[in-house]
Amino acid sequence: MIELFSSDTPNGKKITIMCEEIGCDFKITKVDLSKDEQFKTEFKKISPFSKIPVIIDHENNQSIFESGAILIYLAEKYNKFYKSKDRTVINQWLMAQMGLIGPMLGQHHQFHHYNPGKSKFGEERYFKIAIRLYEDLEKRLSSSKYLAGEDYTIADIATWPWIARHEWHDIGLKNYKNLTSWYLDIASRDAVIKGYDFSKDGSKIPKP
Repeated sequence: MIELFSSDTPNGKKITIMCEEIGCDFKITKVDLSKDEQFKTEFKKISPFSKIPVIIDHENNQSIFESGAILIYLAEKYNKFYKSKDRTVINQWLMAQMGLIGPMLGQHHQFHHYNPGKSKFGEERYFKIAIRLYEDLEKRLSSSKYLAGEDYTIADIATWPWIARHEWHDIGLKNYKNLTSWYLDIASRDAVIKGYDFSKDGSKIPKP
């Protein structure tokens, strides 16, 4: 059984979606970020940087932190969404999400959504970067059905929850035809619908 320590964030949703996709037995232990539970000593033992998500695989009593590493671990264990012949390409797009798409859209959220009016420089900088990311993804998806090729992979699972916050970005997802098509294709998957509803409160996937 996989125990997921997480919160209702894009990084958290990556793993609930993955668990639903692979059909593994899992449970969620919620970490309340608003109460700084991620800084508790017990949590830091499995997450040295006090970040969610983290999993414990109770079959072998192994813990894994960092969402990208968790996706790779689960993909390898269940032999899904991570074909050996495609791993070089998958890894590139997965690392692009981990090192660029997530962090930059996260900063855009901070300045544009959570703290508007506090830093004109910050708002303008990350808004421009967010637009460029949409443009780059649009270009990639004009020649590829999914980010790493013709197959749905953990690179898509990692990236999709960040685009699912498109309403926060104020860029207009529907203005990007290929990105929208990719988004809606993934949004129609049963496992994604279930995994998106992290708190099981009926959360619906935002439409373009």
